[in-house]
Amino acid sequence: MSEFVSEVTDLSFEQEVLKSEQPVLVDFWAEWCHPCKMLTPAVEQVAEKYQGKAKVVKLNIDDSGETPQRFGIKGIPTLILFKGGAEAERVVGATSKDNISRMIDRALGNVS
Repeated sequence: MSEFVSEVTDLSFEQEVLKSEQPVLVDFWAEWCHPCKMLTPAVEQVAEKYQGKAKVVKLNIDDSGETPQRFGIKGIPTLILFKGGAEAERVVGATSKDNISRMIDRALGNVS
């Protein structure tokens, strides 16, 4: 994991994500998930790009099963962008760095 992406768990999710002042992109993943690993570089690049404006965190569904169940995660990777404690956008499956950036830009009020 890069210095710009932090790990959250069932215990820290509410504080780190739902109560955050900034938009938070949550990457739901697992160690055995190959598409999750392929998505990691894009997620890390986006985290660095939006440092100070939005948070990017990862939640391992094998280590923390309560939160994925709560948000209806059926497949991974799933990216959910939270803003103001609520889900703003969701992408299931691998996606591009540009698509992830657009999600965050919309949450920040930066067009499209």
